[in-house]
Amino acid sequence: MNKIRENEAIQAYTKLLQNKGADQDVLNSRTSFLKKFSSYLDKRELDGSEYREALEILMEAIPADDWHASLTAAREFYPFWLQDIKAIAAFNVNPGFDVTQPSWKPLPASLKSLTDSLETEKFDVSENWPVKAYSQALRQEGAAQLLVDTRIKLAKIILIRLRDAPLKNHKSYRVAVDHTLPLFHIKQNRRLFLVVVREFYHFWSGNPDASNMVLKDGSGNMLL
Repeated sequence: MNKIRENEAIQAYTKLLQNKGADQDVLNSRTSFLKKFSSYLDKRELDGSEYREALEILMEAIPADDWHASLTAAREFYPFWLQDIKAIAAFNVNPGFDVTQPSWKPLPASLKSLTDSLETEKFDVSENWPVKAYSQALRQEGAAQLLVDTRIKLAKIILIRLRDAPLKNHKSYRVAVDHTLPLFHIKQNRRLFLVVVREFYHFWSGNPDASNMVLKDGSGNMLL
């Protein structure tokens, strides 16, 4: 019975993609992923934690190069599956709805090579500013030095992955993150990286309220 629910949600989502101008390659890619995902969602309650758990299980079987496209589909599909009419309406008027394949992705790397490079990597002023602001905000919240050091290392990995992005915007940030996630083979480390991704974005993007966003959510949610 529930599979009907997933199929109807997929049809509604792909129809919106078509209306937004998605080409056939994008439609085929998203539909293929969502059909796989629907098997993991079948018989689950309409609940965010259920959705995230199913997604986390599925992503373990997705090739690294396909993570960005797959996570994009999962993020956009969520309100359709949840039958959230207001969120779907917001998507419908959102000019930033992602209907194209990204033209850029970060250079191939391993987590070890990225971590090792932190010992010698030099960061310019535009990169150091959000790092210092993030570090200060963590300390102001009473974070232990080990926690601060760990999160700053992860934030610097994000900056390295963004180095050759043609545009420094939220889409590039997400592409860089999605292509870095599969490098974390230990689930808890991946979740911590996602926590840092969410926190650090506010500093990187210049949000004046960034300091209020730290140490608020430790779930490591893939639905950024």
